[in-house]
Amino acid sequence: MGKKTAIVQSAIEVFKEQGIEKTKISDIVKRAGIAQGTFYLYFPSKLSLMPAIAEVMVAKTMEIVKQTVDDQASYSKQFEQIVDAIYEVNKEYYEILAVIYSGLASTEHIREWETVYAPFYEWISAKLEAAKLEGAVRQSIKPDRTAKILIGLIESTAEQVFLYAHHDEGEADRQKEEVLDFLTYALQFQTVNS
Repeated sequence: MGKKTAIVQSAIEVFKEQGIEKTKISDIVKRAGIAQGTFYLYFPSKLSLMPAIAEVMVAKTMEIVKQTVDDQASYSKQFEQIVDAIYEVNKEYYEILAVIYSGLASTEHIREWETVYAPFYEWISAKLEAAKLEGAVRQSIKPDRTAKILIGLIESTAEQVFLYAHHDEGEADRQKEEVLDFLTYALQFQTVNS
């Protein structure tokens, strides 16, 4: 593991344990096993870590989503699997996501959000474009824009359950069901004959 990766992983752990405000750079470097000066070679401040932590979580989310989605399933089923996977990520990593949101929101790094999410947007956009070409979704969708809207919708509704509520599984299921109904109507999924 490289030093930058060690710093990011250590920061995730320490932020999760102590919160952003109470964490000192010395706590992060101690956990990473590096000198404090090395930290500053990669990051000018502890809050400048937020985009790097967000990148780790977006990569983790994409990894879980890609492992969950069956590319041979219908597009409606694939999008159901995407929703399920994003909800699972939010359930499992809600503490880290809370750290990212609070850290990014309190800094100028919030502008980097779109860049961090670009690979995920591109992947969803490619799914939508393929579905559109096969006539499996509404032909008037704009895959690039729709990808951003879908990710925003799914993550926002998952956050409502896991970040702001008390992990009510019944509420999570109801929220997912509503999201899936919304996607079904918005995308107008069609059965495609192979």
